[in-house]
Amino acid sequence: MDEAKAIAKLKAGDISGLQMLVETYQVEATQAASIITGDRAIAEDIVQAAFLRVFDKIGGFDEARPFRPWFMRMVVNNAIKAAIQQGRQIVMKDEGDADYEAVLYKLAGNTREPEDAVERQELVTEIRQAIARLSPSQRAAIVSHYLLNLSTAESASQLGCAPGTLRWHLSVARARLRTMLASFK
Repeated sequence: MDEAKAIAKLKAGDISGLQMLVETYQVEATQAASIITGDRAIAEDIVQAAFLRVFDKIGGFDEARPFRPWFMRMVVNNAIKAAIQQGRQIVMKDEGDADYEAVLYKLAGNTREPEDAVERQELVTEIRQAIARLSPSQRAAIVSHYLLNLSTAESASQLGCAPGTLRWHLSVARARLRTMLASFK
């Protein structure tokens, strides 16, 4: 079943259409929410709630538009709210989660040598800690633009801000990450 058929089923009240959407977007949405909130359990709750909201609100979805940005906007916005409600800087646990680790390993680059693997693990730990020190809005901007590969306009729309504001969040986040990760040059 393709996405359009799944959405049509949902609009007709058939919950079986939700299964395809869950299979397609659950991992990516959980990764995004996990990076923003810093908590895998909260991220899973956010994504589950977003899928339930999709089922409730699918009638208002414009089928002429892509589903992914509409859905991810819900996830990212709720993750930002959850991170703000936590009211503290996030400290990622050293054991982390596999999805989050996979994203950070991608950022750190691939290596084959054992010495490089140790250095890469150290870099992944530093990246995790640096991202956790960003504000929720900055983490969301990084996630939307780099992890979800949305354009500046799409990311800004998803976060409910002007493109210039998104570029500012990205610029500040990149500068902070550059400063925090300077020791790994």
